[in-house]
Amino acid sequence: MTLLTDYRVSIHRACRVVMFHRSGWYYKAQGKERDLVLRARMRQIAQTRVRYGMWRIYTLLRREGWPDNHKRVHRLYKLEGLNLRSLRPRRCRAAAHRLEQVPATNLPAGAWTSWLTSSSTAANSAA
Repeated sequence: MTLLTDYRVSIHRACRVVMFHRSGWYYKAQGKERDLVLRARMRQIAQTRVRYGMWRIYTLLRREGWPDNHKRVHRLYKLEGLNLRSLRPRRCRAAAHRLEQVPATNLPAGAWTSWLTSSSTAANSAA
């Protein structure tokens, strides 16, 4: 700005002297206020529908008429910290629990009693 006021040159000449594009001089950043409105709407959807992730929120926004693409929605989704808490994995029963349980006994031959109850002997078959 000092080049323009101190030396009283045009914007075209001042940009050429400092090797700056005039498009950069006239550029106005867009989307900040639009981002704020979109972030507020995403927060509102996420509070009413707790288990909705980014893709479901994106789909609802598209149905409401928001023209923003999924990359912008994903960026704002992360900035808002709306990531879902991951569900606890379902507990698998260990193989040790699926095995058939053999009753433990204090006697060394105590387990043989349940195994030998149905065996036949030569003395029993003759009778």
